[in-house]
Amino acid sequence: MADIERVTVALTADLAQTVRSAVEAGEYASTSEIVREALRDWSDKRLLRLRDLERLKAEIQKGIDEIDAGLGVPAEQAFKELRARYRAKARKAMGMGRHTPKK
Repeated sequence: MADIERVTVALTADLAQTVRSAVEAGEYASTSEIVREALRDWSDKRLLRLRDLERLKAEIQKGIDEIDAGLGVPAEQAFKELRARYRAKARKAMGMGRHTPKK
């Protein structure tokens, strides 16, 4: 078994009651088991967030490299294309197809 280190954790009264209730109901053998599971879940989520952040940083760097290589699109052109794309989606969602009603 791995080395065990005792740590004291302060919980709100509501959380402490929730933990005690779970142990009393037999869902967990001890409060320590609950805390260990919660910390494993936190650690897994943290790792996923860090991986997502690294992917985002890589995408940003890719964009910077493309701009440096002269492959960028002027912002106004990009926004114009995005506005047109979202208008088309909005019309489609409203069942209007390609034509907008005349006012």
